[in-house]
Order: sequence, then structure tokens, then C-alpha cells
Amino acid sequence: MKKRVLGTSGIEVSVLGMGCWQYGGGTYWGEQSQKDVDEVVHKALDLGVNYFDTAEVYNDGASELALGISLKGRRAQAIIGSKISTSNTQPSVLRAHCEASLKRLQTDYIDLYMLHWPISPLSVKHFTQDAALIANPPQLQEVFETLQSLQKEGKIRHIGISNHGVKQMKEVQDAGVKVVANEMAYNLLSRAIEESVLPYCIQNEIGVIGYMPLLQGLLTDKVTSLDELRPLQARSRHFHHSRGEGTRHGEEGAEAEIKQALQEIRLLAHTLGTPIITLALAWAISNEAICTTIVGSRNVKQLELNIQGASYELSQATIQRLNEITEPVLQRLGSNPDYYESRLNSRIY
Repeated sequence: MKKRVLGTSGIEVSVLGMGCWQYGGGTYWGEQSQKDVDEVVHKALDLGVNYFDTAEVYNDGASELALGISLKGRRAQAIIGSKISTSNTQPSVLRAHCEASLKRLQTDYIDLYMLHWPISPLSVKHFTQDAALIANPPQLQEVFETLQSLQKEGKIRHIGISNHGVKQMKEVQDAGVKVVANEMAYNLLSRAIEESVLPYCIQNEIGVIGYMPLLQGLLTDKVTSLDELRPLQARSRHFHHSRGEGTRHGEEGAEAEIKQALQEIRLLAHTLGTPIITLALAWAISNEAICTTIVGSRNVKQLELNIQGASYELSQATIQRLNEITEPVLQRLGSNPDYYESRLNSRIY
């Protein structure tokens, strides 16, 4: 398993990381047995996967709890990334929530503790219905001062951010905070970060963690039609606003372009004699500016298939062809990486 250094942290993370959202089971991904979680985590460690990505909001803490159980006796082999919701960033609340995450994870420290979304009324609104908090979210300076205090105490090793655009990263840097990572959506059909976010991160030595590499299962061999996606998995701007459950973006989507791209990706995968999932993961991992690409594995069989994507070598010609195939989708969706809100009302800027 290849590894890349995460920003200026000095931490080497496996190019394929483990997305832990489904751990603990919940309404979004359905049931997930602890037995399968244990088997997947242990097998992943055996195969060289060392980065495990979770968040307090994933299944109301059950994801962290399940990950903590599965890492018993092997904690030292793992790099844990977790995230604090923007609604829980008042100093005393943030501290209490970090302590709660540590307890659920059964660890004394979190390797990478990230602010899940930028500090703004729109971001806070996604996590709470508290009108006063939405109208007056915590000041960025006090949020990161609290994170720095937790870092000095050894409860977190490194500070990170997630879903931050260029202006927002500058705001964090202007506050005197050194972040080592920014976690962003990145896949063949979600390439918005390529225009400005990725170059800025490279220039400023901020490691990028890519999430959603299979676009909620769309870039797998299991899905042959957009209609097969559950409404919860079709809420992003990729799809028409009428398709997803709880959709907020109100846009027309890029369904025609996506259907054409998927058809051409399948043809290319068939020509190469490799599964689409392997092709999609290998493409994301081939970008050396992406330190680790996180993907969920519900069982060992899925893990082994995902591992193939980390070892499959794409030729430059194949990478170029995949870029050409998906360019119309990129042009249609634009360069704003917030795929769940309207581009005119985005949480990322």
C-alpha cells in the first residue's frame, strides 16, 4: 500500500483510506454489524490501510463508537480523523464534544480533528435548528483557539478543515492557524476542486483528503441507471432537484452529461478488462495532490475490491481519456465544490 505525507503533519497516510460513515448503522446507509466492522478494520490494517475517517455526526456518534471497538489492541497502527460539527464549536461545547469523541473512540488522542464545514450561518443551519446560534455562529478565531488548546493538551495531534474553499482557507490562515488537511469531495463526476482549491492547497502545503470517490455508489458496477439510486443518495447538484429526498440546491442537475459519461466509462472499463469501481478509485488516487482517498467498505469482499483500485496503475493515456469523458459534467456543474447547495447560495467560497 502506497503512502503519502499529509500536508506538513509528517504523518504518512495510505493512499486508500477507510470511510467510516456506515459504521454503527443508521438511516442513511442502513444496518451495519459490528462483526463486519471488526473484520474490515483488521483486514484493512493487515493490507496497509491506516487512515480511518469518521465524524461525531455520523450515525449520532455510533460510527466513532464502532471504530473504537474495532481498533482495540491495534490503535497505534491507525491514523484516526474525526470531525466537529459547526453547530458545536462554541469553546465549552467544542471541548465537551471532543472529549465525547475521545471516549467513544476509546483513545487518548485523535490524530486529525477537523472542522466539518466552514463557520457560517448556512453551514450551522445544516446541523441545528437553534435560530440564535444560526444567526450568530461562533467567531472563527475563538473556534480555532479552542482547537489549538486541545492540541497543546495532546487530545488532538493535528488540526484540519473540511469543505473549505480558497477564501475560507485564507480566513483560517489569517487567524494564525496551521491546518494540515482539507477534506473535499473528489471523483470522476465531482472535479470542482481542480480549478482553485487543489492548487491553493498544493501551494500552501495543505494535504487534501478526497471523499465520495464513488459518488454514493454511482461509480460502481452495481448501479446501471440513475433511477437505481435511493433518494437520499441523489440529493446533490449532479441530479435534478426533484429526484433527491430533502434536496436543497434547486438546480437542474447534469443527468444527461452523467449518463453519457457513465456509458463511456463502462466501455473503457470493458476495454481495459477492469471493474468500473477499480477504474474510478485508481483515477482519484492517481492524482498525487490527493493524500488519501476515503471509501467505505461494508465487508471484507468490498474492501478487497477497493484495494484493487489502490494498486491498479493507470496509463497517462487512460487518465487523459477519463478526463475527456467527464469534462462535460465538470463544465455543467462548475467549479463550486458544494454539491448540496445552490451555487448562488453556497457554503463553500
